[in-house]
Amino acid sequence: MKKAMIILLYIFTGLIAFIALYFAADFVLSRIPSNQAKNNQPKTITAYILSNGVHTDIVLPIKNELQDWTEIFPIENTRGKSDQHQFISIGWGDKGFYLNTPEWKDLTLKTALVAGLGIGESALHVTYYRNMKEDELCYKVQIDSSQFENLKTYILNALDKDQDGQPILVETNAQYGEDDAFYEAKGSYNLFFSCNTWANVALKKANMPSGIWTVFDKGILRHYQK
Repeated sequence: MKKAMIILLYIFTGLIAFIALYFAADFVLSRIPSNQAKNNQPKTITAYILSNGVHTDIVLPIKNELQDWTEIFPIENTRGKSDQHQFISIGWGDKGFYLNTPEWKDLTLKTALVAGLGIGESALHVTYYRNMKEDELCYKVQIDSSQFENLKTYILNALDKDQDGQPILVETNAQYGEDDAFYEAKGSYNLFFSCNTWANVALKKANMPSGIWTVFDKGILRHYQK
């Protein structure tokens, strides 16, 4: 009995130490800006960094001379099928979490464990917007064509595709509204690579404000707060 208690104490102490180290690493590394090469190209493309308070999306023009996103993510795949949108937000995450947890009250232990342990599948969540409104969770940023192309490449490379090289729509009724859809994606969500880590890597590759590493949306948003 005494031996079992000692083992449990070691496990509990180790768990507390891991949690403390995990949050400390994010606290420090998210605050250290990633290296950004100087670029004198004109920043004529409007993008946004958008959070719902937990999860970060990258928002881009739905169509410009560099990309028509409706060719990749057809609006017909949304319930609303509206053609009045100007922006598209794209985020990556655990597919089970996306589809089974529309609200935090819907989170189950199974969904959390599958996501945290990195044994689930992933998906891209695509949402269309008519307009964007800046606030404490939505930041406007001007980017150049090179940055846009880097974001575009990163997003396209995250997609899982069918035998014809086309994105695979997730057939579901679990959309969050009239203007969103899910697509199969590569990789697995885990404790060290979250939806926000994915977005942070995208920003680093695009030479945009970002931290060295983060798993939380605040680790990204702080680099856009004025």
